Amino acid sequence: MNHDIEVLLDREGLKLSSIQARAVALGIDETLLSILLLIILWGPISSAANTEAMIGVINTFVLEYMSIKIIYQTFFTMQYGATLGKIMMKIRVIEIKTLSNPTLLSAFNRSVFRVVSELILYLGFIWGILDPYKRTWHDFTARTLVVDV
Repeated sequence: MNHDIEVLLDREGLKLSSIQARAVALGIDETLLSILLLIILWGPISSAANTEAMIGVINTFVLEYMSIKIIYQTFFTMQYGATLGKIMMKIRVIEIKTLSNPTLLSAFNRSVFRVVSELILYLGFIWGILDPYKRTWHDFTARTLVVDV
């Protein structure tokens, strides 16, 4: 499989995106989603009596927040091949097999395993740093690569 990826990248003139570009894109996406969560929860957060109550309100919405992340990642990856952060960093996700935007199923798979990786101390992201093709767990499961635009 690795040799196939090497041949594919050379043949199509594709360049893998850097870990730094992917990290910045991740930071942008997380910031945008955190702002969205803050807007959604502004009422309950602002009426919280203290910091502990505020944290309690946020913890109550963890599943909803993960669902928002999955929907966001799935939609943008399927529709544009990139989230807003990736668009800003001029990188995109492609399916290895088709070299196009991931299908709905592939984008959903990628999004779910991305959240799983986050929950397990970002180990899937660390894996991507060590992989020669910079594939994270969610790239492996969805059979995708992240390339420069």
